[in-house]
Amino acid sequence: MRSVKTLIMLALVLAGCGEDPPAPLVFGSMGPLAGEAGSGSFRFGVATAATQIEDQNTATDWYVWTRPVAEGGLGKGTFVGDATRGFTKVNDDLALVNGLGVDSYRFSIEWARIEPVKDQIDEAAIAHYRTQLEALKAMGIHPVITLHHFSNPVWVGDPREITCPNGPSATNLCGFGSAGGPMIIAELAQHAGLMAQRFGDLVDEWGTLNEPLIYMLAGYGIGYFPPGKNDILNLPAFLGAIRDYVAAHAAMYKAIKASDTVDADGDGVNASVGLSMSVASWAAARGNMPSTHPDDLAAVDRINYMMHYVFVDSVLNGTFDADVDGVAEEQHPEWANTLDWLGLQYYFRAGVSADRPILPAPVALTPCIGGFDIGSCLPAKDPTYCVPRMGYEGWANGIEDVIRAHARRYPGLPLAVTESGIATETGARRAETIVRVLEAIARVRADGIDLRGYYHWSLTDNFEWAEGYAPRFGLYTIDYASYARTASEGADVLRDIATTRTVTTAQRESYGGSGPMTPDPAFTDEFCTEPSP
Repeated sequence: MRSVKTLIMLALVLAGCGEDPPAPLVFGSMGPLAGEAGSGSFRFGVATAATQIEDQNTATDWYVWTRPVAEGGLGKGTFVGDATRGFTKVNDDLALVNGLGVDSYRFSIEWARIEPVKDQIDEAAIAHYRTQLEALKAMGIHPVITLHHFSNPVWVGDPREITCPNGPSATNLCGFGSAGGPMIIAELAQHAGLMAQRFGDLVDEWGTLNEPLIYMLAGYGIGYFPPGKNDILNLPAFLGAIRDYVAAHAAMYKAIKASDTVDADGDGVNASVGLSMSVASWAAARGNMPSTHPDDLAAVDRINYMMHYVFVDSVLNGTFDADVDGVAEEQHPEWANTLDWLGLQYYFRAGVSADRPILPAPVALTPCIGGFDIGSCLPAKDPTYCVPRMGYEGWANGIEDVIRAHARRYPGLPLAVTESGIATETGARRAETIVRVLEAIARVRADGIDLRGYYHWSLTDNFEWAEGYAPRFGLYTIDYASYARTASEGADVLRDIATTRTVTTAQRESYGGSGPMTPDPAFTDEFCTEPSP
């Protein structure tokens, strides 16, 4: 924590400048994610995902994708292995959730664990998750269950045979967008219905898909995730996979609504179903400088449409923009109105340029994030905002405009921040991100925007997909030799806020605002060097 001396000095400086200290931010009591929220209701929660934390998870495509070649895998990146041993240490992690004072926990149920072989259900896995949900109920913590979070059973799309020369089979349906796509849609709906049937007495809030455009781009666009398809320059194939994924959401939504027949928390709603989108603050840039060039400004509009809106438009309106040109050519009434709430997942600000685009028309742009920079990076407002392990700028305040834009586009649709966090080994830096995001949330709520919750990513450090174990997002740090969990300064601050449902004046003075963040020891990373003038 910041020292008392530092706080006193800061207070004196503010007083000397004639500025009033920031007022406390008070958040209301907990309410539902959809339907009538009640006056001022708000959720504090934390989030995890099964593949990123669970051990004994050998039936996933990620296990095959990352397992060393000598052991029968593909050796792609860091081996997921035992992750954080979150399956065997589930009770320890639930105690951490309970100790944070939060009222909600968003986590995923691993499809590959429930159905490791097509049409063979593992009852022991169902019993495990049921015990977890019953423990949460005893703690008074509401679960939000994500059903598809970047991972599949290997039989959905075996990354060892992505070309599928013999077509779909019981051991390889060949992934979305293939001849097996309709079968995968049906299988996901069946899985969602089974989960709603088995756990509906304990769960009322369900998320179908996590960050669908990120998953599609990484798994089917650039081959960065399993199944490893590289179709970004083959738009018909790529958009075919996206079309299947939209259809899967709609089918899952309907299956959950039909199968969850119990009102678990007594609010009059058996099931509310949403999905979570990756969002970012995109800014026009050119030649390492902010840009006002009309082509770059138009590129910002295009990337916002592609990454933020086109998927959500589809499931609300029952349409599909098959060439991402801004006009929905296809009508799919079976998809319409299959969304009760929308989760926004925010981590960064990045530049976008129309100069020398790497993505094909009509998208025609270059995002400046990680390895995609070709001289169009937007320099950080302050270099301390750079997130070295991820190659982007962690500008927490940028979430405000993103929330406002979604509220304008989707009036009447309840919103929640279902993920936000920062990869850092500096506790104060994590606390700063928490407080600044909550300050932004408080501003939009003060203007009447229906935003109902904040879920910090993540409870513990975890397997960060293609980035492996180097990025540290956890409120609790993992020692990967002993698997001990140790609280960070971020955990202490979130606990204080969630317990009192208040961000205090002292917390805002110490961590809030828009000034420089506490430096990260990894600033020597190539992504955090100052751009040339």
